[in-house]
Amino acid sequence: MKNILLLLTLCFLIGCKSKKDSVSKTETAPKYKMEKILDDKVDVEQKERMTALGKQILMTCNTSKFKPLSDKEATPEVRKNMTIERLTKTCLKFKLKYGDFKDLQFVEAYRNYPENKIIYRYKALYEKKIAHKELRITVNENNQISAVNSKDWKDDFLKADAAKAKPDPKKSENKKTS
Repeated sequence: MKNILLLLTLCFLIGCKSKKDSVSKTETAPKYKMEKILDDKVDVEQKERMTALGKQILMTCNTSKFKPLSDKEATPEVRKNMTIERLTKTCLKFKLKYGDFKDLQFVEAYRNYPENKIIYRYKALYEKKIAHKELRITVNENNQISAVNSKDWKDDFLKADAAKAKPDPKKSENKKTS
């Protein structure tokens, strides 16, 4: 009797497991596409505004003067996360490793679908030549900064982010500010 009950329980568990696998295989992945914006198609005014805001953020490391982003410039999540405390912590780490921030050099822009956001990629130039950093500013459809990221520079943006190409349904926007 115990053997039969054990066998039925085991068959039930295996049956439930196989149903989950078949359901996940039939689900369609959301369409997610990254497209490079040609240099002559980049919105010059928006690019210059993002460059100025990027320089303002990184220049905080040199001057220790922080000007918070306005409601018009950034989403509430970015403004909430971009505090003087967080910037100071990041700046201290960067200043020790790379020296003073010198300049920001625009490299390229991408549009991601279906979110319809534009990602501006900049090379952040520092005092020490070992610094190969990227500042990535994401702008939403309301022309607001929805994410600011600092990463190690990789020449091929799409290959570097290929593993992250599927958006997380739990997170609608990237909130990282360092």
